[in-house]
Amino acid sequence: MNHVARWVWCLALSSLISLRIAAQQVVIGGDLKQWHKVTLTLDGPQASETDTQPNPFTDYSFEVTFTHASGNPKYLVPGYFAADGKAADTSGTSGNKWRAHFSPDKPGQWNYLIHFSHGPLTAVGQGGRPLPPYDGLRGSLSISPTDKHGRDFRAHGRLEYVGKHHLRFAGSGLYFLKVGADSPEALLAYADFDGTEPGRARAARQGEANPTQQLHSYATHLHDWKPGDPTWKGGLGKGLIGALNYLASQGANAISFLTYNAGGDGDNVWPFVGRAERMHYDVSKLDQWQIVFDHAQALGLFLHFKTQETENDDLNGPGRDYALDRGELGPERKLYYRELIARFGYLLALNWNLGEENTQTADQQRAMAKFFHDHDPWQHPVVIHTYPDWQDRVYSQLLGNKSFLAGASLQNPWNAVHQRTLHWVRASAASGRPWVVANDEQNPPEFGVPPDPGYDGQSGLAKTKGNGYSLHDIRKLTLWGNLMAGGAGVEYYFGYQFPQNDLTCEDWRSRERSWRYGRVALEFFQRNQIPFWEMSNANSLVGNPQNENRAWCLAKPGQLYMVYLPSGGTTELDLTEVHGRFDVQWFNPRSGGPLERGDIRRVKAGSKVSLGQPPSDPKEDWLAVVKRATS
Repeated sequence: MNHVARWVWCLALSSLISLRIAAQQVVIGGDLKQWHKVTLTLDGPQASETDTQPNPFTDYSFEVTFTHASGNPKYLVPGYFAADGKAADTSGTSGNKWRAHFSPDKPGQWNYLIHFSHGPLTAVGQGGRPLPPYDGLRGSLSISPTDKHGRDFRAHGRLEYVGKHHLRFAGSGLYFLKVGADSPEALLAYADFDGTEPGRARAARQGEANPTQQLHSYATHLHDWKPGDPTWKGGLGKGLIGALNYLASQGANAISFLTYNAGGDGDNVWPFVGRAERMHYDVSKLDQWQIVFDHAQALGLFLHFKTQETENDDLNGPGRDYALDRGELGPERKLYYRELIARFGYLLALNWNLGEENTQTADQQRAMAKFFHDHDPWQHPVVIHTYPDWQDRVYSQLLGNKSFLAGASLQNPWNAVHQRTLHWVRASAASGRPWVVANDEQNPPEFGVPPDPGYDGQSGLAKTKGNGYSLHDIRKLTLWGNLMAGGAGVEYYFGYQFPQNDLTCEDWRSRERSWRYGRVALEFFQRNQIPFWEMSNANSLVGNPQNENRAWCLAKPGQLYMVYLPSGGTTELDLTEVHGRFDVQWFNPRSGGPLERGDIRRVKAGSKVSLGQPPSDPKEDWLAVVKRATS
């Protein structure tokens, strides 16, 4: 045998040995279907989540390249230490299982290549050396088309930022509007999760002997859990799983939650093995979170990851000891983001929020956004939230090519939502990078969105200085205020003075009527095939250039105009620059249903035209739909 033949023979033998090793050490699990969660589990180095030499989270780097057989797409997916591989049920802290998840966006054959290195801080980019026999293992898998339908996000694909003011599903091509829950912010402070403790920081600051912030049980939602729904450890999790079921059943499609609030208001959520152990992660707790998130996505619930609370970036405040890397993008923060991406980045519909009420510097915010852009293989949208009076100083430094942000998570007075949403929609468009702008927290902070009248003896009013507002005002000026500005939707915040508030809420039924109004709005856009992603605000066409809370217009000029009247009545629509005839119909934002006829059914363009009176209840809010006539 000559040396060339020998070399070829050795190469073939080496490849065969590698394939056999891969078959023994690598297991592919999950639903092998397009958009579904696929899990690669490797039998790798034995470790414990509290090890320090080496630390399995910092000193090993486990990644997998998944490549479609056609050559495109190709993803470099970070993996993570999974202990015994079943820690959600066993509370295991040690083992030799290492995992990577991906959600394939094309049917057909996919090939994988494992990259495994070791060395001090190699997981956060500090070098490292390949670790045999794991590094270089390869194999393939076959993916079939999805079989899901309805609300399940696996029927629609990954929700992506596409350079517009709304996110779009890569599979179905549908655009997304959200209505969901911003409260309780410590949704994950749940008694059934491993390693989850009641808050301590506030109690200590107030000199109390015991914590004042208890963990959630969601006991009122236990009966919303259904046979066949997931649990862990022999039946835990039913309260939170049931709560998600309830929210989805009401038509809501988003939830928001903090993944880190040590030192903050709740002081009861962190992914680590201990409150201050920022380089060691609680494997079983995070596996249990993953079960909840998977169920949420199957229900069609968008996941708003708020990665830190304001106290976590305040170097002068009570949470200063818990600010990752003192606010910088250092090893602690890089590892934290890497773990979030590795464990949850495969999920289809989510955004990464750099921080609630964030006060870090613009350079720090840019660096954090860039890290997500560079390391999230699916580049989920990155947003940021800040105080109402900080918006101009924060957002103006991040517009356009100044950052990799895809949107803004706004906090504003409930009656300023339209103006502030419109401001950032327009400012971002002018910068060349349109933002997805949502209203996710309503002031005044003590009230937010009030409970339904009659719930637990509540009046349904939020009273401030002798004045009050109700859920009807929230429907008009918050929900429709955002949508008519070209916004991406809302999440509802519950204040801190009501019994079911932002810290203590156990029962989402406390706002059932608000969920209903949200469902009515979302169904309007869907059933009437409104191309909201192609429409922009045109309040000047209804005589409202100052964007006051009296008449708003969202338009696809020459084709479709929607005019919302928060206080009812009528208005004129300026069709001077348009020709043709337009049908006028009305939608009831309170009860939904089909479009209705008012006293004017058709108008001729070329001038300002009266839209007439709505079908009934002229003092209530109505939406006029003015559409080019087809005959």
